[in-house]
Amino acid sequence: MKLLLDIKDDKAAFILELLRNFKFVKTQELTSHQAQVLEDVEAAVKEVNEIKEGKKKSQPLSEFLDEL
Repeated sequence: MKLLLDIKDDKAAFILELLRNFKFVKTQELTSHQAQVLEDVEAAVKEVNEIKEGKKKSQPLSEFLDEL
């Protein structure tokens, strides 16, 4: 099982040390770029779900392409 944890910076060292003491847990820190990509994907998925639920209106493809 893989988990993604969001930990406050001032507590990260403690949590990482704790997790590293378990032989059955493997840790891998993300770069700031990787973390940003994950946040962007999470926001996009949330937006798509809101559109599907009717909470948000979708944007026409032509407008989206014009923004690019």
